[in-house]
Amino acid sequence: QVQLVESGGGLVQPGGSLRLSCAASGIIVSLGTMGWYRQAPGKQRELVATIVHAASTNYVDSVKGRFTISRDNAKNTVYLQMNSLKPEDTAVYYCNADRALVAGVGGLRRYEYDIWGQGTQVTVSS
Repeated sequence: QVQLVESGGGLVQPGGSLRLSCAASGIIVSLGTMGWYRQAPGKQRELVATIVHAASTNYVDSVKGRFTISRDNAKNTVYLQMNSLKPEDTAVYYCNADRALVAGVGGLRRYEYDIWGQGTQVTVSS
């Protein structure tokens, strides 16, 4: 089964930058659309950015011009470059794949859906 592991979170001052990474492991043939979500305590989860396999991207209005999502399909990894960070960006950031095509030793292929990472904490504070 596919697993997603996020890394790169931490504490940063307002105006600073962080780069989050999400690495997928497993017998992966292809990953579908990847996304970054975030959730602060007491708040609902929100979609931050998405990127399709061919690299077209979408962003929530609050991060446009500041965040950049990218992916390296050869490495099965997606990134979120976060610049000009604000305290409002503080949250646990989660990586998601809408679906993944996986294969076993026997050559059987199947899809896995709605795959989530464990999350990485981003804190923006003076």
